[in-house]
Amino acid sequence: MEKYVTYMKTLFEAEDVDWTPYGVIANTLHAHRVVHVVQERHGPGVALRLVVSLYEAYFTRGEHPSSVETLRSACAAAGLNENEAGRLVEDDCDEGMVDVKGVIREQVGNGVDSVPYVVFEGRRRDFTLVGAKEVGEYVKTMEQVAKEV
Repeated sequence: MEKYVTYMKTLFEAEDVDWTPYGVIANTLHAHRVVHVVQERHGPGVALRLVVSLYEAYFTRGEHPSSVETLRSACAAAGLNENEAGRLVEDDCDEGMVDVKGVIREQVGNGVDSVPYVVFEGRRRDFTLVGAKEVGEYVKTMEQVAKEV
């Protein structure tokens, strides 16, 4: 664990992020559900603001990634009104759950067993990056995709 913490701190420091390695580790299914619904309803820009808020809560403040409080705060940061956010994050809300579970099953069927799992679709072939990568590795892959167009 010590090697992991040291390595991850190095990655976060390179991005000027004050990472806390001792936050709550918990199921993120409801966070994925909320992100999915928000993206479907409001588009990728609003979903990105939601995800950034969730990452900050989890990685810098060690908050539970799927708690009602964390999800409400992220929805507010994304610009959702209080009523919509409240309905979406309540414990008994399952909106979008069938879709999210379907996507998870599909990716398991595709052999995805870790995150992040990023696929760049090229003209002749696809490029897949699995696991945490340095920014340069993503850039190199995108340059390869562009070269093959």
